[in-house]
Amino acid sequence: MRLSRFASLSSALLLAAGAALFGAGAAAAAPQADFGYVALGDSYSSGVGAGNYDSGSGNCKRTPRAYPALWAAAHSPQTFSFTACSGARTGDVLSGQLGPLNSGTDLVSITVGGNDAGFSDVMTTCVLQSESSCVSRVNQAKAYVDTTLPGKLDQVYDAIRAKSPSARVVVIGYPRFYKLGGSCIAGLSEGERSAINGAADHLNAAIAKRAADHGFAFASVVGAFTGHEICSGSAWLHSLNWTNIGESYHPTAAGHSGGYLPVFTNAA
Repeated sequence: MRLSRFASLSSALLLAAGAALFGAGAAAAAPQADFGYVALGDSYSSGVGAGNYDSGSGNCKRTPRAYPALWAAAHSPQTFSFTACSGARTGDVLSGQLGPLNSGTDLVSITVGGNDAGFSDVMTTCVLQSESSCVSRVNQAKAYVDTTLPGKLDQVYDAIRAKSPSARVVVIGYPRFYKLGGSCIAGLSEGERSAINGAADHLNAAIAKRAADHGFAFASVVGAFTGHEICSGSAWLHSLNWTNIGESYHPTAAGHSGGYLPVFTNAA
């Protein structure tokens, strides 16, 4: 009799444990709360260089081949707002890209700072003028990064945090552009290529510092693009293209899918 009662009690406990286990599984499988992702920034986020641009985005040249759209397609957030725009500076982000941010935004990505620092003019100077002029222009850009850019980044980062206080914000950097001692037999000198790479490192360091001071994640793509720079023989960046100047020195579709996307995915 006692054995029977013990068996019955054991069965009841096992059933209760099983019910608790299945109940926990059902709760875990319940639909997650709305997840909102907002992608901000310049041409390195909009996808210039990757092609297949959305005609509705006009001169912003957003594309489904850009890393924000690729991430959204893979992870299916309930809301995805893609406001990054080619040519954007920090002031453009502040004035025209922050509208979708709100207290329910969960994830934000941004690349910005290169246009403020005069990246386009640096490359134009280095392509068309002497090595000494190139190095001088690079040094001018680095001085701007040291003295002026941090305050402009602070304004953008402060505005993001004010609008989306609980969001995870991932600030993504820029690649080095050239493989030194690589396969290129014409074009810029090694000194010019080295100066441009140094400017990219300098810019990334400044952006990373401002991101960290705001509690944001900084995601470097330098490692991902190593072996895929211009002059590498397997470039994920467009070199100078006289027939499509706007795409010069921007990531290709492979640069977004193989470089920016996995870096952002790991950080997000």
